[in-house]
Amino acid sequence: MRVMGVDPGLTRCGLSIVDGGSGRKVTAVDVDVVRTPGDMDLAHRLLAVADAAERWMDTHEPGAVAIERVFAQHNVRTAMGTAQAGGVIALAAARRGIPVAFHTPSEVKAAVTGSGTADKKQVTAMVTRILGLPVAPKPADAADALALAICHCWRAPLLERMAAAEAKAAAAQRRYIERLAEQRKAVHG
Repeated sequence: MRVMGVDPGLTRCGLSIVDGGSGRKVTAVDVDVVRTPGDMDLAHRLLAVADAAERWMDTHEPGAVAIERVFAQHNVRTAMGTAQAGGVIALAAARRGIPVAFHTPSEVKAAVTGSGTADKKQVTAMVTRILGLPVAPKPADAADALALAICHCWRAPLLERMAAAEAKAAAAQRRYIERLAEQRKAVHG
C-alpha cells in the first residue's frame, strides 16, 4: 500500500510517500516540505499547498492519503490555517478518488513511538529508525508527514477489519429486526 502522509500547515506543509509491505515493513519513497510566505494572501497560500499536493498525488499515485487531524490548539488562527491546508489536500485526493484518512496527533505518536504523548524529538527518532534512514528528516514537519504515512500503513488494515465487522453486525441486526417484524405480523396477522 502506498500512502501519502500530510502534516498540514500554511507556513510549512509536510508531504511524504511511504510504501507499506507485509507486516510492519515500511519504506520511505519521498519527503518534502512545502513552504508559503506569511505575507502572501490566504487564497494563494492554499493554492500553492494544493498545487504541490496534487503534483505529488499525480507523480506518486498513492492508494491513500493520511492527514493529521487538527486538534485543539491555543492559537485559533494557526488551527484555522492548518485545517484549511488539510482541507484543500483532502479535496484534491477526493477528486482523484483517493481515500482520505484523518489521524489525531496522539494516534500517530502512539503508532510510531508507543506513547501518545511522545515529543517531536522522539517521533523523529522513531521515524528515522523505522524507515532505516541514514539521517533524521528535517524539519519536524517532514518527520511528522512520514509518521502519518507510517501510522496509516499500520492502522489501515485494523480499521478496515473493524469497519467490515461493524457492517456485518449491522446487517445481522437488520435481518433480526426483519424476522421479528415477520413473526409479529404472522402472530397478529
